[in-house]
Order: sequence, then structure tokens, then C-alpha cells
Amino acid sequence: MSIQEYGRRTGWIMFASIVMFSVGFLRIISGISYLSDSNKVNDLTAGLFGDSLFWWGIWDLGIAALALYAGYSLLSDGAFGRVFAYIWAIVVIVNSFLIIGFAPWFAAGMIALAVLVIYGLVSRPEGTGAGGAVT
Repeated sequence: MSIQEYGRRTGWIMFASIVMFSVGFLRIISGISYLSDSNKVNDLTAGLFGDSLFWWGIWDLGIAALALYAGYSLLSDGAFGRVFAYIWAIVVIVNSFLIIGFAPWFAAGMIALAVLVIYGLVSRPEGTGAGGAVT
């Protein structure tokens, strides 16, 4: 990437990639916690994988790998990063509306974060057209 291309990138894309990297690193931490059979984990017996923390750890590590790759893809203007970040933001918004009665401040904060990520993905620097082409 040349310096001119870097100068045309918006700070919002950087914000979205930082959020994806944050999600990835936090999922690595929780995945390792699940794999070590931590006693600080909530009761997951009614979850998708039952009470097997090993599979929850593998699940979290898989999400971490996708999020880290999405952050890297966003930094290199890749399509995978954009698609994954859109899907992540939509899932976060839906999940936040489902829990808004239980944790309203957390839900409102997560909705705001997801909206900012979506805004960052759709924003383009001035003077560029679709696909980032200079007009």
C-alpha cells in the first residue's frame, strides 16, 4: 500500500478494524479460559454445546480467528473484512435488542458501537467513488 492510498483511507475503517482486532483478542482470552476448564465460567449446560467447555473454547477460538482475519482484511481493503464486520454488527444489534430489558446500558453501548462500525464501513473519503476509485 502506498502512502497516497493510506492517506485516502478513513479513520472509520481503522476504527472498524480495531474493533475486529479487539473482538478477536477477547475471544482468544475467553477461548483459553474455556479450554482450561475455568471455574469462573457461567453455567452453559443449556447452550449449544451443552456443558462441554472444550467445544465452547474451540468455538471462541474459531470466532477469534475470523475476527482477526477480518481486521487484517479491513486494513488491506479486503471484501472479507467488510462482510464479516457487517455480519458482526448486525448480530450485535439483534443480540442487544434481545437483552435490552436485562442490561439496558450495556445493550445501548453495544448498539452504538455496532452502528459506528457500520458507519465506518459505508463511509468513504471525499473525492472517491465506489470501490475507492479517485474521481
